[in-house]
Amino acid sequence: MKATQVIGSGLAGAIALNILHETARRFIPQAPRMDILGMRAISKLMQKADAPPPQGEKLYWLAIAGDVISNAAYYSLTASDKPKNVWLKGALLGLGAGLGAVTLPGPMGLGTQPSGRTNNTKIMTVAWYLAGGLATAAAFQLLKRVSQK
Repeated sequence: MKATQVIGSGLAGAIALNILHETARRFIPQAPRMDILGMRAISKLMQKADAPPPQGEKLYWLAIAGDVISNAAYYSLTASDKPKNVWLKGALLGLGAGLGAVTLPGPMGLGTQPSGRTNNTKIMTVAWYLAGGLATAAAFQLLKRVSQK
């Protein structure tokens, strides 16, 4: 197992998740808005640091970048250590992230609407993080096969 396989598969899962989020929010009114949660988190951290938070597109792109980086690191756990049962690990990590994305924003002071405004929104949130975990497992399997050739 190579670091590039682990990191690359986590990045693939994170990118798949973000593409899903960003595409769906343009077409599905009840879609989760993780971009809003990310922008709120950045603004909140900047304010606590007594720094003016970025605005507009700069804030949006910082939130997207932060989301991809943090999800890539998290999803990389799918193939870390012993890459056994990557499909199960990817599914469990995805489900955990999805459930966390639904339940944690409120207690963190980020609001509940972006990921939990309706039952459909909650279901989509969990399902899409699960999809990211499974995309990570698929990418790892592919990268592993390619490196064995």
